[in-house]
Amino acid sequence: MLYRPLGKSGIKASVVGLGTWAIGGWMWGGTDEKAAISAIHAAIDSGINLIDTAPAYGFGVSEKIVGKAICDRRNKVVLATKCGLIWHKEEGEFFFYSDEKRPHKEAIGKKIYRSLTPENIRYEIEQSLKRIGTDVIDLYQTHWQDSTTPIEETMNELLKLKKEGKIKAIGACNATVAQLDDYRKAGPLDIDQEGYSMLDRKPEKDLLPYCSKNNLAFLAYSPLAQGLLTGKISPERKFEDGDQRNMNPRFSLENRQKIAKMLEEFKLVAQKYNLTFAQLAIAWTVQQPGCTHALVGARRPEQAIENANAGNTVLADEDIKAITAVIEKYFGEE
Repeated sequence: MLYRPLGKSGIKASVVGLGTWAIGGWMWGGTDEKAAISAIHAAIDSGINLIDTAPAYGFGVSEKIVGKAICDRRNKVVLATKCGLIWHKEEGEFFFYSDEKRPHKEAIGKKIYRSLTPENIRYEIEQSLKRIGTDVIDLYQTHWQDSTTPIEETMNELLKLKKEGKIKAIGACNATVAQLDDYRKAGPLDIDQEGYSMLDRKPEKDLLPYCSKNNLAFLAYSPLAQGLLTGKISPERKFEDGDQRNMNPRFSLENRQKIAKMLEEFKLVAQKYNLTFAQLAIAWTVQQPGCTHALVGARRPEQAIENANAGNTVLADEDIKAITAVIEKYFGEE
C-alpha cells in the first residue's frame, strides 16, 4: 500500500481509503452490520488506514458501525468524519427531506439543513465522538457548504477544536475554489474532498490544479461511480428498495451497456497489471495530477481486499494516456 500526506497536517494516509456511505445503509437499500464490520477489518488488515464516515450516512448508523469496528484497533486508523448536515433543529440552509431509506422531494421524514455555525459544529463533534467511541477525530471535514454562515466563523470554530485536541486536521467537501480560498485565509486547510472518477472529471478543470498548487490533499469520493466502473453491475441487476441507483439515469440500460463497452477496451491494460476493472479505475484515479487519495466503498470483506490491492499499483504514463483516451472516446463531452 502506498501512503501520502494529508496536506501539511503531518498525517500520512493510505492512497486507497475506505468510504462508508453505503455501510450506513441510507440510500443504499439498508445495511448488514456484521458484514460491514468484517469489511472494515479486512480493509485495515490489507493496509488501508484511512476510514471516512459522516453523521448523515444513516443518521449516525455508519459512525456507530465504524466505532464498533475500530474500538480495538483505533491506533491503526486515520479516522475522518464530517459536520454540516443537521437534523436536530431547523437552522441554516434547507437541503432536503429524508426518511431512514432515502431523500424525498415531498415532506417525508426529517428536514435536513446545511449549517456550519460554531454552535452546530460544537454539537456535531460531540455527537460524533460519542457515536464512534473516540476522543479525537484525525480529519474533520465540512460535509456541504453553508451559504448562511461566513466561512471565517466556521473555520475559527474548527481551529478551536484543533487547539483543544478534539481534531487533528481540517478539510472541506463539495466546495468551490473560492470557498477553499476563504478557508485558507482563515487558517490551515489540509484537504478537499470531491466526487471524482473516470465518469466525473469536472475537478480536473480547477479543483485538482488548485489542490496541487496549494499542497492540499485531494480525496476522491465515488471513484468507482457507485459501482459502474467495477464491471459487476450487469444490465439485469436489480437494486434494493431505497437504493438511489433505482432512480439515477446513469444506471439506465443504455448507459450500462456503454460503460461495459468502455471497460472491455481496458481489458489488455488490466491484464498487463493483473488488475480487475475496479482496481484499474482506482489506480488511474490516484495517479491523476493533484489527486492524492481515493475513498472506495466496500460492504463485504472481499470488496475491501480487492480495493486495497489497487493501492500499490503504479501505472506507466503510456498506459494512463491510453486509458484516458478510451474514457474520452466514450464520455469526452460529459
